[in-house]
Amino acid sequence: MRELVLQVIKALVDHPEEAEVKSISRNDHTLLEITVNQEDVGKIIGKQGRIIKAIRTVVKSWAAHNNQKISVEIANQ
Repeated sequence: MRELVLQVIKALVDHPEEAEVKSISRNDHTLLEITVNQEDVGKIIGKQGRIIKAIRTVVKSWAAHNNQKISVEIANQ
């Protein structure tokens, strides 16, 4: 799932070489932490948060189907 989120993020930003997605596991929960260039944060969030909501919806749907708990956050730089 981390690789899918990374590919989506790289397609959206102006600086794809700086895009990263870190997977942090704690107990039975996984956090996918997105890091991008400061100029690209708005592109990941989208108007009224639509893009990040869509990414979270896809990730949560996949996670529910596979009996996992995964959340997606944008890291502050």
